[in-house]
Amino acid sequence: MPHELKIELVPIEQDGFHIFIKARINGKRARFLVDTGASRTVVDKARIMRFIPHEEAEFEKLESFSAGLGTNTMESHTIVLKSLSFGRLVIKDYQTAALDLSHVNQSYGMIRMKKIDGVIGGDLLHRLRAVIDYKMEEVRFL
Repeated sequence: MPHELKIELVPIEQDGFHIFIKARINGKRARFLVDTGASRTVVDKARIMRFIPHEEAEFEKLESFSAGLGTNTMESHTIVLKSLSFGRLVIKDYQTAALDLSHVNQSYGMIRMKKIDGVIGGDLLHRLRAVIDYKMEEVRFL
Protein backbone atom coordinates (compact mmCIF):
# COMPACT_ATOMS: atom_id res chain seq x y z
CA MET A 1 0.00 0.00 0.00
CA PRO A 2 1.57 3.33 -1.05
CA HIS A 3 2.34 6.00 1.52
CA GLU A 4 1.76 9.56 0.32
CA LEU A 5 3.40 12.58 1.87
CA LYS A 6 3.18 16.24 0.94
CA ILE A 7 6.36 17.90 -0.25
CA GLU A 8 7.31 21.54 -0.04
CA LEU A 9 8.54 22.97 -3.34
CA VAL A 10 10.63 26.07 -2.68
CA PRO A 11 11.71 28.22 -5.63
CA ILE A 12 15.46 28.81 -5.78
CA GLU A 13 16.74 31.62 -7.97
CA GLN A 14 14.60 32.17 -11.06
CA ASP A 15 13.96 28.75 -12.50
CA GLY A 16 14.82 26.08 -9.96
CA PHE A 17 13.24 24.38 -6.97
CA HIS A 18 14.33 22.53 -3.90
CA ILE A 19 12.12 19.78 -2.50
CA PHE A 20 11.64 19.45 1.24
CA ILE A 21 9.87 16.75 3.19
CA LYS A 22 8.77 16.48 6.79
CA ALA A 23 9.90 13.45 8.74
CA ARG A 24 10.38 12.30 12.30
CA ILE A 25 13.59 11.10 13.85
CA ASN A 26 12.96 9.12 17.03
CA GLY A 27 9.48 10.68 17.15
CA LYS A 28 10.66 14.31 16.86
CA ARG A 29 9.92 16.54 13.86
CA ALA A 30 12.67 16.85 11.29
CA ARG A 31 13.10 18.57 7.93
CA PHE A 32 14.91 16.97 5.01
CA LEU A 33 15.99 18.14 1.59
CA VAL A 34 15.11 15.59 -1.09
CA ASP A 35 18.08 15.30 -3.44
CA THR A 36 17.67 12.78 -6.26
CA GLY A 37 21.30 13.40 -7.23
CA ALA A 38 22.68 12.52 -3.81
CA SER A 39 23.83 8.93 -3.65
CA ARG A 40 23.24 8.52 0.10
CA THR A 41 20.91 9.79 2.76
CA VAL A 42 22.72 11.82 5.42
CA VAL A 43 21.92 13.68 8.61
CA ASP A 44 23.62 16.77 9.93
CA LYS A 45 26.05 15.63 12.63
CA ALA A 46 25.42 18.65 14.88
CA ARG A 47 21.64 18.88 14.43
CA ILE A 48 21.11 15.14 14.99
CA MET A 49 21.87 15.72 18.66
CA ARG A 50 18.39 17.33 18.95
CA PHE A 51 16.92 13.87 18.30
CA ILE A 52 19.22 11.58 20.26
CA PRO A 53 20.10 11.73 23.96
CA HIS A 54 23.79 12.59 24.22
CA GLU A 55 24.57 9.43 26.16
CA GLU A 56 23.04 7.34 23.33
CA ALA A 57 24.81 9.11 20.45
CA GLU A 58 27.28 6.61 19.04
CA PHE A 59 29.04 7.88 15.94
CA GLU A 60 31.29 5.50 14.08
CA LYS A 61 33.98 7.19 12.03
CA LEU A 62 34.36 5.97 8.46
CA GLU A 63 37.85 5.67 7.06
CA SER A 64 36.75 7.09 3.71
CA PHE A 65 35.71 10.65 3.07
CA SER A 66 32.46 11.80 1.48
CA ALA A 67 32.43 13.99 -1.58
CA GLY A 68 29.63 16.26 -2.68
CA LEU A 69 27.25 18.71 -1.02
CA GLY A 70 29.39 21.60 -2.17
CA THR A 71 32.69 20.39 -0.71
CA ASN A 72 35.61 18.36 -1.97
CA THR A 73 35.89 15.96 0.95
CA MET A 74 34.53 15.80 4.46
CA GLU A 75 34.87 13.47 7.38
CA SER A 76 32.09 10.89 7.51
CA HIS A 77 30.50 9.07 10.40
CA THR A 78 27.60 6.68 10.68
CA ILE A 79 24.88 6.58 13.28
CA VAL A 80 21.88 4.34 13.84
CA LEU A 81 18.53 6.10 14.24
CA LYS A 82 16.07 4.13 16.34
CA SER A 83 13.31 5.30 14.02
CA LEU A 84 13.01 7.42 10.90
CA SER A 85 9.44 8.01 9.77
CA PHE A 86 7.68 9.63 6.87
CA GLY A 87 4.01 9.89 7.74
CA ARG A 88 2.85 6.38 8.63
CA LEU A 89 5.93 4.76 7.10
CA VAL A 90 8.44 3.91 9.84
CA ILE A 91 11.97 2.59 9.35
CA LYS A 92 13.45 1.06 12.50
CA ASP A 93 17.16 1.01 13.32
CA TYR A 94 18.15 2.97 10.23
CA GLN A 95 21.91 3.33 9.77
CA THR A 96 22.82 6.55 8.00
CA ALA A 97 25.80 8.78 7.37
CA ALA A 98 26.32 11.82 9.60
CA LEU A 99 28.11 14.77 8.02
CA ASP A 100 28.69 18.43 8.77
CA LEU A 101 25.92 20.18 6.80
CA SER A 102 26.52 23.60 8.38
CA HIS A 103 27.56 25.07 5.01
CA VAL A 104 24.19 24.03 3.53
CA ASN A 105 22.27 25.55 6.43
CA GLN A 106 24.35 28.73 6.27
CA SER A 107 23.45 29.07 2.58
CA TYR A 108 19.77 28.53 3.37
CA GLY A 109 19.99 31.10 6.17
CA MET A 110 21.34 33.69 3.73
CA ILE A 111 18.17 33.37 1.65
CA ARG A 112 15.91 33.15 4.71
CA MET A 113 15.07 29.46 4.41
CA LYS A 114 14.57 27.02 7.27
CA LYS A 115 17.46 24.77 8.26
CA ILE A 116 17.48 21.11 7.33
CA ASP A 117 18.29 18.15 9.52
CA GLY A 118 19.41 15.97 6.64
CA VAL A 119 19.27 15.02 2.98
CA ILE A 120 17.21 12.16 1.58
CA GLY A 121 19.35 10.60 -1.13
CA GLY A 122 19.09 7.98 -3.83
CA ASP A 123 19.70 5.03 -1.50
CA LEU A 124 16.54 5.65 0.51
CA LEU A 125 14.51 6.93 -2.46
CA HIS A 126 15.33 3.69 -4.29
CA ARG A 127 14.72 1.47 -1.27
CA LEU A 128 11.29 3.04 -0.68
CA ARG A 129 10.52 3.12 -4.42
CA ALA A 130 9.76 6.84 -4.21
CA VAL A 131 7.79 8.65 -6.88
CA ILE A 132 7.86 12.46 -6.78
CA ASP A 133 4.67 13.98 -8.17
CA TYR A 134 5.27 17.66 -8.85
CA LYS A 135 1.71 18.34 -9.97
CA MET A 136 0.19 16.93 -6.74
CA GLU A 137 3.16 18.19 -4.69
CA GLU A 138 3.65 14.87 -2.96
CA VAL A 139 5.96 11.92 -2.80
CA ARG A 140 4.65 8.39 -2.84
CA PHE A 141 6.55 5.55 -1.30
CA LEU A 142 5.52 2.31 -2.99
